[in-house]
Amino acid sequence: MSCRVRMWVLAAGLLATAALLAAACLDLPRFGGAWHPYGDRAVEASLRRHTANTVSGVNFDQRAFDTLGEESILFSAVLGTVLLLRQTRDEHREAPRPVPVPRTLRRYGLVALPVTLLIGLYVIAHGQLSPGGGFQGGVVVATAFHLLYVSVDYIALERVRPVGLYEIGDALGEVAYVLLGVGGLLAGSAYLANFLPYGTFNTLSSGGTVPLLNAAVGVEVASAVVVLLSHFLRQALEIEKGDKT
Repeated sequence: MSCRVRMWVLAAGLLATAALLAAACLDLPRFGGAWHPYGDRAVEASLRRHTANTVSGVNFDQRAFDTLGEESILFSAVLGTVLLLRQTRDEHREAPRPVPVPRTLRRYGLVALPVTLLIGLYVIAHGQLSPGGGFQGGVVVATAFHLLYVSVDYIALERVRPVGLYEIGDALGEVAYVLLGVGGLLAGSAYLANFLPYGTFNTLSSGGTVPLLNAAVGVEVASAVVVLLSHFLRQALEIEKGDKT
């Protein structure tokens, strides 16, 4: 295919996309009005399936396939980072020297770590009930571990952060989400369909598959952020250029 033909194909695709977007914009509700059809339907669907947090109802039920794409983007980004930052032949690792930390900062970090970890787990577990969920809670959980790096030292962080286990956790979180989608097919419905009993409204067991998908995302995001930061820190603090002499 010549360059000219490719440009014509591109132009046709862009014009078709622009026409679809223009048609969609013409049918949008008036700006500032009280009629919000998508929002009303999303709230109705979430309440019908006993999910108190409509945002989680959208993320893990009504548009669960989109969330699989978002989770997969993070998984792929971490995988790419691991490959790019791997130790090469002309590099060697040197253990970083401990850096003195003020006692006040050390005490604050040791107190804040379990509190932050508990908050992150709470946000993940209550994602279908209140604002938050696996994405937000996973980042909080990963942040909790790295308070050790800020308040103690890098060596202390390494003791509680076996990177290999978190790499497995990252993969398991991704696989769990995919397999829960297959469960919808086995139940005779669509992929990622909500096929479990909806439970009692406004309880931890409500929402059918929503809390399970939310938990899978929480595991994947927390593990992915830990792996991502571990390779960034290793590259900045341990990896040195040149042969070790």
